[in-house]
Amino acid sequence: MRTSFWTQATAITKRDLMRERRSGEVLWVTLPFGAIALLLIPIAIGTDRPTLRAIGIGMYWVIVMLFGVLIAVRQAHTESQAQRDVVALTGIDPAAGYVGRVIASFLFLIGFEAVLAVVTIALYDVPLDGWAWMPLVMVLVGLGLSLLGTLAASIVSTGRSASALVPLLVAPLSVPLLIGATQTFEAIRLGRSSLTWTLMMTIVILLLAIAGVLSARTLQES
Repeated sequence: MRTSFWTQATAITKRDLMRERRSGEVLWVTLPFGAIALLLIPIAIGTDRPTLRAIGIGMYWVIVMLFGVLIAVRQAHTESQAQRDVVALTGIDPAAGYVGRVIASFLFLIGFEAVLAVVTIALYDVPLDGWAWMPLVMVLVGLGLSLLGTLAASIVSTGRSASALVPLLVAPLSVPLLIGATQTFEAIRLGRSSLTWTLMMTIVILLLAIAGVLSARTLQES
């Protein structure tokens, strides 16, 4: 009896979450790295509060983008060709495998974003005006980076230098997400509508989702 698409995707998600629980890379390595990176910036430029308030939200999204790249590198590095062959032999739909990996990365990113948001508010004294939008923007950025990172990792997974190539693919393509996130809060600060920027991020996410699902089988067979 063939299992459903979402059952297969859930199985892949659980597998990736289990790997993280065993390795602890996100919790014990990448999360502290993000917090330290946010801490070093005020040390480097000084503790002038107006300056820190002005750059705080931008620094937050840059660190989130870097973490998204690290998640993609981790995916490309931890899954060997033999493991991908085993997954293919089980009959799991490649699109379901892609969706499952995206969900796992998204959960990692949402957790990271939430913790870093608290650190950013504490270190940069960021005003809370407009932060009612924060959950929505966090979801959009997290989902977009997860889709992009997983797709990039799949594209380069057969090469020997996969870990080196993933950041080169993810970093420039994540620019629309970062612009949308920062401009959403800038629009709110200026009393303007942020609908245009959230709509732009939504369109980017839809395009990445379609590209990832449609190319999953081709990338698995290549």
